[in-house]
Amino acid sequence: MTNSSTDRRVTDAARILGGLPHPVIVCDGDGLLHYANSDAELFFSASQSYLMRRRLQDFVPADSPLFSLIRMALDGQARFSEYRVDLSSPRLGQERVVDLYVSTVPELPDLAIVMIQMRSIAEKMDRQLTHRSAARTVTGLAAMLAHEIRNPISGIKGAAQLLASSASDEDRVLTRIIQEESDRIVKLVDRMEVFSDQRPIERSAVNIHSVLEYVKTIAASGVARGIPVHEQYDPSLPPVFANRDQLVQVFLNLVKNASEAVSRVEDPQITLTTAFRPGVRLTIPGTSDRVSLPMEFTVEDNGPGVPDDIRQNIFDPFVTTKPSGSGLGLALVAKIIGDHGGVIECDSQPGHTIFRVLMPTLKKPRKEPGSARATGSQHAFAGSDEERE
Repeated sequence: MTNSSTDRRVTDAARILGGLPHPVIVCDGDGLLHYANSDAELFFSASQSYLMRRRLQDFVPADSPLFSLIRMALDGQARFSEYRVDLSSPRLGQERVVDLYVSTVPELPDLAIVMIQMRSIAEKMDRQLTHRSAARTVTGLAAMLAHEIRNPISGIKGAAQLLASSASDEDRVLTRIIQEESDRIVKLVDRMEVFSDQRPIERSAVNIHSVLEYVKTIAASGVARGIPVHEQYDPSLPPVFANRDQLVQVFLNLVKNASEAVSRVEDPQITLTTAFRPGVRLTIPGTSDRVSLPMEFTVEDNGPGVPDDIRQNIFDPFVTTKPSGSGLGLALVAKIIGDHGGVIECDSQPGHTIFRVLMPTLKKPRKEPGSARATGSQHAFAGSDEERE
């Protein structure tokens, strides 16, 4: 399948396949790749020129159902599909659960066309609803704790202070422990009470790069001292409609977690990236509106990765890998991003963990009749695939 006529027909087909909104590859029965569209380049994290010198076996486990689908399609010159196929591998990463569609065309009988429909983003959207539901549970728990615990704890701490004034040195150590543990419980309640804050978020057009640079400056003198923090920014990104202070809280938490993850790595690395990824869209609950989430912000590290047993629940309250952690940090991060209409997800394997935040962009203000300029209060999220501003 190397003659110029075949190559020309592959090129003609590429013009059509390149417009499909899913990863599409063309390969022969031996797995040798002859074509990959732009979405396939993103899926395999490799350029088309690199992919066309490789075989599918270099990326996908040799026992994957994908290869049997390709053989059946080529043998029968027919279409086959299989759902919820796990293509996870060291090259592709974890949680690569996809739907596969394999077919042939009469003009190219020795080649199989494979379309990959990624399920992960839809499933991660569902997880976000679970995270938000869990956050609402914490909201009720926080309200109960604030009412039922603060007063008794205050009384316990006051009694310990009174006892300390007449206690022996040995007993004074115990009263100090009572006071410190009382303070720790109050701080935990305070952190949980953040979940019960239902006030509208004050938002404005925010430059995400100024937020990340501010976080980087704070981290360099504190949680990430001595750890290289690299940047891969898209300078042409439009503003994000958000609360700047809350975004600082989100990314400072993520950078702090990354710093702790790489603390025992020989060559620690943290990378902050921003990019414009059109195509990811959500339906807003309760309406027929669809919101685009083209703004992608990531925090990557080369730490040991998130353990398999908690990866699916990493954003749930009280889930933590830290011996002294409360498990509320990432739950709060998920709540803040969710309140902004966005999504946060985690992909992790040993040596590479990435927290990815997807958020809406800012829609251009509409002009009101008779006014020269629309006011800032008319800003809204775009409900379609926006052009970059």
